[in-house]
Amino acid sequence: MKILVTGGCGFIGSHIVDELLANGHDVLVIDNLSSGYIRNLNKSARFYKMDFMSLEAERIIKEFTPEVVIHHAAQVSVQKSMINPVEDATTNIIGTIKLLDYCNKAGVRKIIYASSAAVYGNPDYLPINEDHQIHPISYYGISKYTPEQYIRTFCSNNELNYTILRYANVFGERQDAKGEGGVVAIFLDRLLNHEPPSLYGDGEQTRDFIYVKDIVSANLFVMDKGNNDLFNVSTGEGVSLNNLYDLMNSGLKKNITPIFESPRKGDILHSYLDNAKLKALGWAPKFNIESGLRDVFKNLNN
Repeated sequence: MKILVTGGCGFIGSHIVDELLANGHDVLVIDNLSSGYIRNLNKSARFYKMDFMSLEAERIIKEFTPEVVIHHAAQVSVQKSMINPVEDATTNIIGTIKLLDYCNKAGVRKIIYASSAAVYGNPDYLPINEDHQIHPISYYGISKYTPEQYIRTFCSNNELNYTILRYANVFGERQDAKGEGGVVAIFLDRLLNHEPPSLYGDGEQTRDFIYVKDIVSANLFVMDKGNNDLFNVSTGEGVSLNNLYDLMNSGLKKNITPIFESPRKGDILHSYLDNAKLKALGWAPKFNIESGLRDVFKNLNN
């Protein structure tokens, strides 16, 4: 099958590309390398370094004629979205609208869109299911949710199927510890460099940490399932930052005490997602936080 992955040099996108190729698919990657890295690119994939919303990208998509598009290209920094909401909206909202148009013109069968738990904001209840109110507290959350609406409406008016996947907190190999890197990547970087990481608040805030291999399996699972619907992709369990740090500290055989700092304004205290809807369709995560971290640590030496 011909499959286009936008953002296929990024943390999550590159893992998806690897698995697609391992399953014998013909994969095209479009990535402008604004946050991805060429070192992440599988050399068996076709690759174009360009903005996915450019006219040149439209031409290439038409020529490639993908059956499925997996859309991961995005502005991914919450802080950058608060500083420059116009750039954030241009990439995440306008860019997705353009991509939908390109997909329609190229005869694409289905688009799979990577959304985020950021759309929910502060939870009214836990675990958060797909029916939870949408109340993002960042421009990033807004710019990930708005394309969901465009996708639904566009696809209902054209011969294009979709699946929207709202990710919990993803971790794994290739995650960048700099800038808006995930907490696992940040802790890992500090511990490997024998430096104490910072914990904001008392460390008892919880997050739903899902290993990147489970994100990959969810994307491949919905290529032929879950049409015109949305799903949380998560473990369904909350893990405190203190617990996460203890697991990493002991797993790396370190004994480094973290630095506790004042809570950050706007941080959500507890968040984890209900994954029952996608599980009912037949998908389930294979990793929890312990087994996922073991896999990360094992691969440090490979």
